[in-house]
Amino acid sequence: MTARPAANPRKTGGVRPLGPVDISTLKAAVLAIPEDVWEVENAAKPNRFDVLDTTRHIVFRFIDDTRDWRGSHDLPAWAQWRNLLEPVLAQAVSNYGYARGVFPRVMLARMSAGGIIHPHIDAGPAAKWPHKIHVPLTTNPGVVSFFGGAERRLPAGEAVEVDNLGPHWVRNGGDSDRIHLIFEYYDADQPEPDWLEPFLLSCSLAGVAR
Repeated sequence: MTARPAANPRKTGGVRPLGPVDISTLKAAVLAIPEDVWEVENAAKPNRFDVLDTTRHIVFRFIDDTRDWRGSHDLPAWAQWRNLLEPVLAQAVSNYGYARGVFPRVMLARMSAGGIIHPHIDAGPAAKWPHKIHVPLTTNPGVVSFFGGAERRLPAGEAVEVDNLGPHWVRNGGDSDRIHLIFEYYDADQPEPDWLEPFLLSCSLAGVAR
C-alpha cells in the first residue's frame, strides 16, 4: 500500500512572518495593468477552482503536474514581469537560506470589493511540499483572511508564509481591491519524501490524470 502523502515538516502550521519587502515598483506596475489584460490573463489561467469564486489571477509560473511540485514552467507573462518579480521574490524568501530555491507557482490574485475565497484546503499532493507565501500589494481594513485557525489581517508589504494545508478562506469586506503576489517556494537540496515516487507510480498504474 502506498504511504499517505505527508506534508513537508518545514512548512508552517499557521502563519510565519517573513518580514518587510519593498513592493513599491511592483505595486505601481500592477496598478497600471489595464482591465482588459486582467480579463485575458484570468480567462487563460490554469488555476480554475470554484472556491476562488470571482477572484482574478495573472499566472506567471505554474506546475506541470498537480501531483508533483518538481516540474514547473513559465507562462507568457513571466518574460514581461520577471525583472519586477524577482527582486520581490528574493527579498521575501531571504530568511530561508536555501542555496537552490525553486518557485514552482507564481501569480497575482485580485479580489474585488465584496469578493470571497471560500473555505478550502490545498489538497493536491504538489501543494504538500513547497512553502506557500503571500506578499500583499494592496489591501484595506475590511480584508480578513483565515489561516492557522484564526482570522488575520495581512498588511501590505509584509511577506508571510501561510498554512495552505489547513482550512483557510478570505473575504474582502472593504471598498477597494485586495491584490496579493502569491507564490510557492521549496529547497531543491532538501531530500524528497519517501512517499513521492511510490505515490506517482501508483497514480500511473491506476491511470490517474495529471
